[in-house]
Amino acid sequence: MATIQKKFGDKLREIRNEKGFSQEKLAFKCGLHRTYISDIERGARNVSLKNIEKIAKSLGVSPKSLLE
Repeated sequence: MATIQKKFGDKLREIRNEKGFSQEKLAFKCGLHRTYISDIERGARNVSLKNIEKIAKSLGVSPKSLLE
């Protein structure tokens, strides 16, 4: 069974790809490091609410959509 971190990372990757963003572009836009975005997508990071909000704003989606 996938962890919640992995499920979140998979959803982030899905939305990022739909928006046509590379990990680097998303990282730059939300002020985070590219390797941090990569770690999130692999389920290796437990993301804070603050960073979920930054990522969602940068993607033009609600934080809720990253958690569904």
